[in-house]
Amino acid sequence: MSERDISSPGAPCWIDLFTSDPAKSQAFYGQLFGWTADAPNEEFGGYTNLSKDGKLVGGCMKNDGQSGQPDGWNIYLVTPDIQATTDTAAANGAQVVVPPMPVGDLGTMAVFTDPGYAGIGAWQPGEHKGFGIANQPGAPAWFELHTRDYEASVRFYRDVFEWDTHVVGDSDEFRYTTFREGDNALAGIMDASGFLPEGAPASWSVYFAVEDADKTLAQVGELGGSAVMAAEDTPFGRLATATDSTGALFRIVAGM
Repeated sequence: MSERDISSPGAPCWIDLFTSDPAKSQAFYGQLFGWTADAPNEEFGGYTNLSKDGKLVGGCMKNDGQSGQPDGWNIYLVTPDIQATTDTAAANGAQVVVPPMPVGDLGTMAVFTDPGYAGIGAWQPGEHKGFGIANQPGAPAWFELHTRDYEASVRFYRDVFEWDTHVVGDSDEFRYTTFREGDNALAGIMDASGFLPEGAPASWSVYFAVEDADKTLAQVGELGGSAVMAAEDTPFGRLATATDSTGALFRIVAGM
């Protein structure tokens, strides 16, 4: 599929990379996925938009180290009323990290940590509606939360972002809920309490579509990144996990 709903409440609509070396990261993803980078927008702290075939796929901003956060990808869910979403999030156990903040005429953003302590962004669109390409090679394809607080997290996204949740698996081996169902699903929540390493935080991940997971993973290494989990076949496609040239984690999927 090339089309993806990014307008309904709760839909993942944007991603951006928090990186200690924007030029290095842009070169990495440019060679891996064929992305191009706009000139940094100094009005917004040097923020850079990234595109694939002329369509937006995400953004990139400098990690200056002051926050103490490692390099990584951020995911934003759309909301028609960001102040109401922020109030509801706080009432449902979230910590408001960035309160609603206008970004010129582009829209308004906020950032929370959910009840499992995973970071998640909210975006009320203005002129900037979100990414313009998805589910194609080199573009975002899936968004997934790994958390130890599965039940609380499912309730949070249902109550705060109006998710229509559907249970895909409910065993100790595989406990998983999606936002929407089947081919219309937009994101997932996995109970990761059985496999998250001690001390590893709950987190959201973005999967990028690729034509060949094994070939892409090999290229990651050639470009200065690292393989974290080798490609393996699953009912959802051939999946692999990697880090980019500055250590930011991302995932790839072929055959989704």
